[in-house]
Amino acid sequence: MSDSNVTPPGNSPTPASPTPPPYTGSAPQAPAYQTPAYPTQAPPAYGTPAPGYAAPKTNVLAIISMIASILGFIMILPVIGSLAGAIMGHISLNQLKSSGENGRGMALTGVILGWIGLALAVIGLISFLAFVTWASQQNFQTY
Repeated sequence: MSDSNVTPPGNSPTPASPTPPPYTGSAPQAPAYQTPAYPTQAPPAYGTPAPGYAAPKTNVLAIISMIASILGFIMILPVIGSLAGAIMGHISLNQLKSSGENGRGMALTGVILGWIGLALAVIGLISFLAFVTWASQQNFQTY
């Protein structure tokens, strides 16, 4: 007996694969890229306040007071810088009470350093004069 149409067990015939749909042309197109809409103005610079908010400005006299006192304290302008810094610091503190400006710390620095620098200059002047007086009263002998 010859069964040529019989398939052995475990070997089943493979079903026919479905045929793909016919080719219709091109692939679907992606939407075209559009540039995003950016604001036309440049972003604000670093340190600028937010729109609608104006930061109070710093009192100029407080800045000048602090600078003059520092210059007087480090003996670049010993008496004049210290005295000017202390006086301008007091004036600036009075202005800050009513104006609402910033700079209280700088004004206080000017006042404190101004008076300390002036005190050191006076102590230095008194010490120098005392030394000169003492030296003039000594009997130096030449050999």
